[in-house]
Amino acid sequence: MGQDTRTVRVFGIPMDLGQQRRGVDMGPSAIRYAGLHRKLRALGYTVIDQGNIFVPQAEEVPPIPSDPSIGLAYYLPEVAAICQEIYDEISAHLAPDEFGLFLGGDHSMSIGTVSAVLQQGNVGVLWVDAHADINSPRTSLSGNIHGMSVAALLGDGPSELTTIGGGGARLPADQLAMVGLRNLDPPERHKLADSGVFVHTMRQVDELGISLVAHRILDHFARFEHLHISLDLDSCDPTIAPGVGTPVNGGLSYREAHLLMEILADSGKVRTVDVVEVNPILDSRNATGEIAVELITSLFGQRIL
Repeated sequence: MGQDTRTVRVFGIPMDLGQQRRGVDMGPSAIRYAGLHRKLRALGYTVIDQGNIFVPQAEEVPPIPSDPSIGLAYYLPEVAAICQEIYDEISAHLAPDEFGLFLGGDHSMSIGTVSAVLQQGNVGVLWVDAHADINSPRTSLSGNIHGMSVAALLGDGPSELTTIGGGGARLPADQLAMVGLRNLDPPERHKLADSGVFVHTMRQVDELGISLVAHRILDHFARFEHLHISLDLDSCDPTIAPGVGTPVNGGLSYREAHLLMEILADSGKVRTVDVVEVNPILDSRNATGEIAVELITSLFGQRIL
């Protein structure tokens, strides 16, 4: 990955308030249980686990929707407070020469992780996902904040989400790329078309091949010193990653997902990684937790030869 240090600092974020299917709060445990620490140590890394950031149980927090004047967003105060805590914990504990690994949890947590990472350097952000997550409370039909993460990071959404860590919009559109998209709401199509985000859908993956797509993304990110990878396991096809809350057929195959991670790792720029939406309740024998660990180790240098 390019740095002298070989330390990976792990943060567990059992966030499940950004969506309404229970179980994703157990994602960090499922990923750890699949041998994460052992396999990273086998690659020569020192692993420091910060444990889990506290997230209240959904049963303890009534799902009161946001003020109707801003649109529909369930658990808005709670999600915003947790994302601020994520920001604070990463800012306090992740050293500039360490790798950061953030285990989710639903994708709303990335409002906090990405906001923190962007304060630590010149960083390009790659969103690997079946969904664009670019709804706002005004366009969302579900009110689930995990579908609003990108919008919030771009500065579109309630101030509780767009000002995590202080200030305004943190992520310029040309600092963000997406790959794996295949399930967009109509408002998201329009927003993406006008956004300036560098997007590759699954059709482009099919037509061009994942190798060319990965190299295009790296060319787009050539000016950045570091990369942050926000990996939603629903980017993978449900045949290899069944344990996700919003599966969509036609995703990345086993080898496509690994090759993408391997090419990104070859750049030497990957420094921080989100791994989100692993739901053990919906899984089969922790298959999704295991592929999450495999993809993490590919990003951290695991090779066939």
